Amino acid sequence: MPKNPPEVVAAVDLGSNSFHMIVCNLSDGKLQTVDRLREMVRLASGLDKRNYLDTDTQKRALDCLERFGQRIRNFPPGSVRIVGTNTLRTAKNSRQFLIKAEKALNHPIHVISGIEEARLIYLGVAHSLSSNANTRFVMDIGGGSTEYIIGTDNTPQKKESRPMGCVSVSNAFFKDGKISKTAFKQAVLFAEQQLEPYQKKFHRKNWDEAIGASGSLRSIDKVLKAKNWSNNGITKDGLEQLVAHLTQRKHISELDLPDLNPERLPIFPGGLAIIYASFNSLGIEQMTVADGALREGLILDLLGRIYDHDIRSSSAQALAKRYHTDQKHAARIKQTIHAMLAQLDKDNCLYDDENSAQFLDWAAELHEIGHDIAHSQYQKHSAYIIENADLAGFSRQDQILLATIIRSQRRKFSLNRFIELPAPWDTYAPYMTIILRLAVLLRRNRHEHDLPDFKIALGKTKIRLQFPDDWLNQSPLTHADLIQEAHYLKAAGFKLEFL
Repeated sequence: MPKNPPEVVAAVDLGSNSFHMIVCNLSDGKLQTVDRLREMVRLASGLDKRNYLDTDTQKRALDCLERFGQRIRNFPPGSVRIVGTNTLRTAKNSRQFLIKAEKALNHPIHVISGIEEARLIYLGVAHSLSSNANTRFVMDIGGGSTEYIIGTDNTPQKKESRPMGCVSVSNAFFKDGKISKTAFKQAVLFAEQQLEPYQKKFHRKNWDEAIGASGSLRSIDKVLKAKNWSNNGITKDGLEQLVAHLTQRKHISELDLPDLNPERLPIFPGGLAIIYASFNSLGIEQMTVADGALREGLILDLLGRIYDHDIRSSSAQALAKRYHTDQKHAARIKQTIHAMLAQLDKDNCLYDDENSAQFLDWAAELHEIGHDIAHSQYQKHSAYIIENADLAGFSRQDQILLATIIRSQRRKFSLNRFIELPAPWDTYAPYMTIILRLAVLLRRNRHEHDLPDFKIALGKTKIRLQFPDDWLNQSPLTHADLIQEAHYLKAAGFKLEFL
């Protein structure tokens, strides 16, 4: 049980089409939804040919986030999860936008991979459904990507994300709302090409029931019911009738779909092409639409972090096991790191910071995974794996931070590696890395026996280590390593003293 769990938590999904926010009361580990906000921002429409997010779209998005921020700005740290998806993965100037967006919300924003998005979507959908033993196929059409997941109960087993969404496909094939049979056929073919490598993996033979999530699928479901083309969710027959209705028109303004929200009309053809292609390619006959989605998955993931069930720890352990790391050695390094953290004074930025301690634990577990590729410069291999792997629970920023610390664990120590990290990690990470470096150094002999009690003082540019009398004289290899380490740190403006 955490010391002081927040009374209210929130999740924000910065999607490529809409921004969503959900606010929940938290009592005894139970969630009660108290507020929902949604605004259609169409972030994906603001990407130019070079994948830069244009100024007008950024302004529209930031205006929305100012309104969201009024609701959550004063929530305590750790009580809000905010993620960006496909458009913020794609935009080359997303970092500049995120700085302004974080200021509007007063909370950090994490950009997640498509695979992590798929995991969170499944979590949100599964939570909204009654538990059963069926193998579920879950599909979510976003503004810039579509996720496909197969899972049982609360556990996703197969996950994929394709770079096609209702906004991007509508912009590419139905410009200015123009419709034609040829354009629709081309849009469907494009979606089928995206799905082709995964057709066997997600085919109807591999699951018992199909569940849809997202606004696009809810809109299609609503239209089919209103037109009496289906009374059982989204069906193959219902889609055929809807496609025939759409392709007989020349413009979206001619569509007779009274139950469709007018603001969704411009992106409706793209979403329909994706679901139609998915039904055709994967052999789907019928799909039920669920209420849960990414934002509900985010809230549940946040709940896990609050109550010490952070899936990132499980991901780190699984990766360490996969790359055959020496777990006993990692545990010794972890113990040494905690011994140093416990001695930091209140002036140090890492003092009593649980997030820093958590990342250092993961760094201790994973710092040697590169050994499984090559012993020479293993820190580079370790960092590459961590930065590029699909690690459940980790955002892109999380993985870059962890990779940067591990890349810098030995030999040359360059402060330039930390400059591009988001605040506060650009300040914290150099000191976190120094602690990891010293822990690795002091445990280099890999002996089981404990280190002697030693003292550490970590100032802004000065590090002081003090060992028991005569211990360094009796440990000439460690002494030599410390002399070398002092040389590495000096090049980065730090002074290491030891006695």
